[in-house]
Amino acid sequence: MTEAGPTQEGGKHAALATSFMRYLDVVLVVASTPFVLLANLPALGFAFGAIGWIVTRFAVDLIKARAWRARDTRSRAALHLTAILGRVWLIALIVLGAHFIGHNRDGIAAAVVVLVAFTVELTMSLVFRREIVATSRGQS
Repeated sequence: MTEAGPTQEGGKHAALATSFMRYLDVVLVVASTPFVLLANLPALGFAFGAIGWIVTRFAVDLIKARAWRARDTRSRAALHLTAILGRVWLIALIVLGAHFIGHNRDGIAAAVVVLVAFTVELTMSLVFRREIVATSRGQS
């Protein structure tokens, strides 16, 4: 049996910290749920925005991972473009759906959730650019 040395343990913590920071937007959306419910904010709009964001976030990660594995440059570009534009359209439809199924406040709540989550994701992707690209490409 081998024991985990200090470098292995430090590597695990670094990988866990990078993963946490990579998905900080999702963590914040999930963590804010009790506060939204307790503050009696538009729950339907929050649910639309939160679920829509989380689903599209992981779908984009899957599509981008597939794009990095593609050997053909055209396929890689098409998959990246699909991920980016598909996310924009889906998020727009989710916000509109919250507005039309619920009320105006629900649409605004969904838009705020998405805007805050996007801002956090964008900031983390800029701060941790190398680690996130290496992880999405399957490198460690």
